[in-house]
Amino acid sequence: MRPSPPLSDREYQALARFRHALRVFLRFSEQAARAASVTPSQHQLLLAVRGHAGERPPVVGELAEALQLRHHSVVELVDRAEAAQLVRRRLDPDDNRRQQVLLTDAGGEVLEQLSTVHRDELRRFRAEMIDVLHELD
Repeated sequence: MRPSPPLSDREYQALARFRHALRVFLRFSEQAARAASVTPSQHQLLLAVRGHAGERPPVVGELAEALQLRHHSVVELVDRAEAAQLVRRRLDPDDNRRQQVLLTDAGGEVLEQLSTVHRDELRRFRAEMIDVLHELD
């Protein structure tokens, strides 16, 4: 395999812009979650539950993978979200050792509100990223 050529100043600048844009988006997301009276982690949990592609609700292990967290950390996160009435648990009918995590009506409403503002911000972000990616071509 042939080594890649060294990066140009323009490429370093594009990478720096990319990292900055990511951080701006993450800060926006964190602030939007707090404004909706949830933590950024709770927002990510709600999105992972709602966005789960399986045929049944996700279990904690699947959420841990989706969130890139350890199993016990997700258990604690689900505990807090359940106490805030954002999610609820039920036994997995196929395996009583596992618990499925479902959104409550309140959790669904919060997620809908946050997802709408995030979609709008991502549209703005997309335009900026297209410019940055062209600089890396």
